[in-house]
Amino acid sequence: MTEKARSIQIYADGANLDEIRRLNEDPRISGFTTNPTLMRAAGVTDYLAFAREVAALVAPKPVSLEVFADDREGMAEQARLLASLGENVFVKIPVTNTAGVPSAPLVADLLADGVRVNVTAVFTLEQIRALKPALENHTPAIVSVFAGRIADTGRDPIPIVREAVEVLADCDNVQVLWASPREILNVVHAEAAGCHIITLTPSLLKKLDLFGRSLEEFSLDTVRMFHEDAKKAGYEIRSCVSGALTDPGGVSVRRSP
Repeated sequence: MTEKARSIQIYADGANLDEIRRLNEDPRISGFTTNPTLMRAAGVTDYLAFAREVAALVAPKPVSLEVFADDREGMAEQARLLASLGENVFVKIPVTNTAGVPSAPLVADLLADGVRVNVTAVFTLEQIRALKPALENHTPAIVSVFAGRIADTGRDPIPIVREAVEVLADCDNVQVLWASPREILNVVHAEAAGCHIITLTPSLLKKLDLFGRSLEEFSLDTVRMFHEDAKKAGYEIRSCVSGALTDPGGVSVRRSP
């Protein structure tokens, strides 16, 4: 796959400000996503200050920022506050609260008020179908299908994502996002399934440069890497010498002194 052939949008997923600043200069990156788990891991202590800084930093590129209240009123209040940080903000609303109560009514209210929403933690087609009436609006919205976590259960996420795209195809305001990718090949999977967006962690973003690379060259570079690492480690495989441990065949494997 070449850059020219790729139609899917690439969003960067993370919470490190220096990394976000660097990736914002990358023309391949169309937007950004983050969440409380990533922010906590990155050492963020002031949620709103971080959200405000990121929204301003990446504008006009879209950024998805998540609410963490667990009741409808609290989610609505947080959503409107986050949306006020910039026109590029999509507010991440979990598909249900922690008790499993669907968030569709809240999503409908927010979209009706012009709040851009990213419905997150979507796993099933039943959730997609239940959400669809709430999404039928002119306000831009994203539906994040957690394909990687679906795959973690041993299920193939591609048919689920493909059908999700089909179910929402007549909602012109909605984009489907492939979330929680596990490998760079998921970019190909997501595009083939008709996704509009895939979000990638920095470690996966680094692998974008490998697309279209010669397998023969990649093979040779791999051989050279193993060779160089063995040299740097000072490894030796030679006949038994005094003081070295040997295997039954009389060969000593050790590091050089």
